[in-house]
Amino acid sequence: MDVLEKTDRIASIVLDDMSITRRAPEVERERQTAIADLIASNYFAPVGLNNGPYDLLLRACDNRLTFCISSNTISQPEEIRVSIKPFQRIIKDYFMMVESYLAAINGGQPHRIEAIDMGRRGVHNEGSELLQTTLEDKINLDFDTARRLFTLICVLHIK
Repeated sequence: MDVLEKTDRIASIVLDDMSITRRAPEVERERQTAIADLIASNYFAPVGLNNGPYDLLLRACDNRLTFCISSNTISQPEEIRVSIKPFQRIIKDYFMMVESYLAAINGGQPHRIEAIDMGRRGVHNEGSELLQTTLEDKINLDFDTARRLFTLICVLHIK
């Protein structure tokens, strides 16, 4: 692993979700899995910063998604804000697909599970691609990192 691989990554991530008091067990498992997978393997390179690995605070507030980026060598955290508006339809579709998937599992409908899961993955991919495009001049990230971050963005929007 070269120096760039060691530094262009997220070392820790925290969701600023103080307004959420309780999550369904399935959602909490997805959050924990996304964070664990993200920390295990990611590519995250904020444009203009070469001081990683990075600590990331992810926040959704006032129709903005904020990436608060810090590290041991950055004196003042860098905040990157993007509008959440382009993601709203995809997040809504993703939640509908997850609900349908859980209903199929709980309702004993194995013939529907695979089709719904394929649709859910398609919506998830769409959100991940949109995240990469939205951040392309601010943060470079690979597709797997974008997928895991999109999962966490969805978790932030659970009411």
